[in-house]
Amino acid sequence: MQPRTPLFGRTNALIGMVHLRALPGSPASALTPVHIVAKAVEEAQLLARAGFDAIIVENMHDRPYLADASGAQTVATFALATAAVVAAVKIPVGVQILSGANIAALAVAHAAGASFVRAEGFVFAAVADEGLLARACAGELLRERKRLGAENIRIFADVRKKHSSHAITADLDVAAWVRAAEFFSADGVIVTGTETAVEPDLNELASARAATALPVLVGSGATGANLSRLFAHADGVIVGSALKVDGAWMNELDGARVAAIVRARDTVK
Repeated sequence: MQPRTPLFGRTNALIGMVHLRALPGSPASALTPVHIVAKAVEEAQLLARAGFDAIIVENMHDRPYLADASGAQTVATFALATAAVVAAVKIPVGVQILSGANIAALAVAHAAGASFVRAEGFVFAAVADEGLLARACAGELLRERKRLGAENIRIFADVRKKHSSHAITADLDVAAWVRAAEFFSADGVIVTGTETAVEPDLNELASARAATALPVLVGSGATGANLSRLFAHADGVIVGSALKVDGAWMNELDGARVAAIVRARDTVK
């Protein structure tokens, strides 16, 4: 077993999701950028006050996702919202642009003063619900980070991305994915279940922990009831759906659920 790695200044770090309302140009878009930014700030401040250790800003409401959602209309509002969140809270802020727009996410993080990005498709290929993700981004992404002088921005890489088929890499177990991400200079790895709100396989999570000294994060399925067993193998847990009314990702944040997750984390040994 690899040693635990402090993440965002503590063990058992909680990372909360700020799901931006649908951005301009996406099918469900209904709000102006001003209102999208205001809602993001409101949610980020609630999570920070509750005791979360970091936040990820993500465009979850932009479904169905493009394979590379780096259009100008997406990036412009995303950058405004991220900069406003960074200014509004004193905890680290990360960026994920669905789907797979990792270069754009890095640019947003750099411009907005964010601390990290969550990158899908960092190593190996997959077949996602957006289509074939045939090009791993590690080489391009790290070169762009170097070009920008943004080495302070950490890259947390999803391994075996959720909402995807991994038949073409079926001969690779999670440990092999983790070792490849580490070899390609990821700053941490994220293990998920098969879909949003699905807990990762605990054997796979344990294999990831054993395969690397990098920070290991859980990227789906966290609830107050399972935090203890997730933190047995993970340095950080990303929480989204469990913070919302009725545990559904598309709903509003539920203050009682937010507080309950923090209390559950604080009881983990």
